[in-house]
Amino acid sequence: MATLLLVAFHAVVVRPLLFGLLGWAIYHRERLPRVGPAIIIANHNSHLDTPALFAMFPISLLPILRPVAASDYFLTNRIRAWVARRLFGIIPLSRSLNSRERDPLAGCSAALRAGAILIIFPEGTRGEPGRLGRFKSGVGHLAERHPDVPVIPVFLTMLGRVLPKRALVPVPLLCAAHVGLERKWTGDRGSFMTGLEGAMAGLAGEVGALE
Repeated sequence: MATLLLVAFHAVVVRPLLFGLLGWAIYHRERLPRVGPAIIIANHNSHLDTPALFAMFPISLLPILRPVAASDYFLTNRIRAWVARRLFGIIPLSRSLNSRERDPLAGCSAALRAGAILIIFPEGTRGEPGRLGRFKSGVGHLAERHPDVPVIPVFLTMLGRVLPKRALVPVPLLCAAHVGLERKWTGDRGSFMTGLEGAMAGLAGEVGALE
């Protein structure tokens, strides 16, 4: 039932909004994974970022898309938690530095082993349009654990102006996703993370400038 609800929500609500109102365009769609496991990383400026990333994939793949989301934000409110779990299938991630937390990435690793496509915002939180923040190291730890899993960078444009942080009403603008080439674990976490940041900045450069 949960899977049917998720698929119906994205097919009936999300996609008409994105493709109809916002003219959602996907460049280099052929670079997206057709099967899991895989990791999608994207810049993060808008409430619409996760729905937009879902809309890049065919309906048949929606059940294996698993956004990684902060548990201290999405699970502390009953309505927000229901939406996050039922309509997006999130993997909750603790952002606290609690030493009793055995393995904060255990859920992500389990999902990858099950063939999921993870969606990760490596900046960690929504930023301001026009700026790319430094990446958190979580995606590097995952790549080290799963060296054969491809990591695909996606640069989102204009969504930060449609529905930015603290905004409630969307503004109709033409929005797009620019998909980069997949990257694999390099054997060194520092160089891997530097490469991911460079790849995202390169996509931003192809667009012309950051939002």
